[in-house]
Amino acid sequence: MLVYYHNAGIKTIDTSIDISSTLMYTYHIVNQKKAAAKAQIIRCICEGNSIRATARLCDCAINTVVKLVVEVGNACADWHSENVKDLDSLLVQVDEIWSFVGCKEKQVTAEKKAEGHGDCWTWTAIDSDSKLMITWNVGLRDNSTCRDFIDDLAYRLKNRVQLSSDGLGLYNEAVKIAFGPNVDYGQIIKTYGEDIAAQKRYSPAVCTGCHTKAVTGDPMDSLISTSHVERQNLNIRMGCRRYTRLTNAFSKKLENHTATFSLYAAYYNFCRPHQTLTKNSNEGGGYRTPTTPAMAAGLTDHAWTTEELIGKVLGN
Repeated sequence: MLVYYHNAGIKTIDTSIDISSTLMYTYHIVNQKKAAAKAQIIRCICEGNSIRATARLCDCAINTVVKLVVEVGNACADWHSENVKDLDSLLVQVDEIWSFVGCKEKQVTAEKKAEGHGDCWTWTAIDSDSKLMITWNVGLRDNSTCRDFIDDLAYRLKNRVQLSSDGLGLYNEAVKIAFGPNVDYGQIIKTYGEDIAAQKRYSPAVCTGCHTKAVTGDPMDSLISTSHVERQNLNIRMGCRRYTRLTNAFSKKLENHTATFSLYAAYYNFCRPHQTLTKNSNEGGGYRTPTTPAMAAGLTDHAWTTEELIGKVLGN
């Protein structure tokens, strides 16, 4: 019911309009617009845009972008921790990718180091078959961070797996403690040529050879590889702007860095179809079915929309 007041002071009552239903409809439309705006921001961030570029593209404030990324990113980490486990993985590869927060290690002060500034390593584990990012850990390249990472990896796996890593010595003890004898673990060890001074700053040394080594159990030599996880490192640098070299898009706070990577990992697993997984559908005359790593791992039966991802992790 609406009440109109005319200039002459005459009151007219219109009983044909239900205010409650009108307000509910308006509330629903506003919420839809808010959800679409949030999804647009998340897509921009997860497809390689910086915070400022995202703010310009989405016509919103920079602080709005940062707050949303931290909120959803932390929620993604919690949701992943609770729901991505008992996986049927058989081949797993692990690696660590370098980045920094605030400034590089050689320029960090003791005060800033205490705040999390300096070199930062992201440890990742990928299922070679489904391409699912099983777990990750953001921290230092030290024994404690490695132990936490491998312990969490072992917790999420249901089967005995063949595990591959590079020759980093920190993995040996961590794998032995977390898996015991229930793993076939091998390392691929690469040898590099002498660094050329002019190229040392931006380019890795030339790999001159590599060999594999069985560490625990009976790993199949032909399957000892880190190719998939190293290719994933490229995906991270292309899709997560904070990891792109030679820019000023690096993280200024460790908390934001960690939350952004958790957001990227969830988006990669559940929302973005993987090219090598997308297969011919039996329906629709051979059309291709977009397949995400989570679909290949049996965690879901469809590619999530960004709105669906936000709703699930935030419990909406």
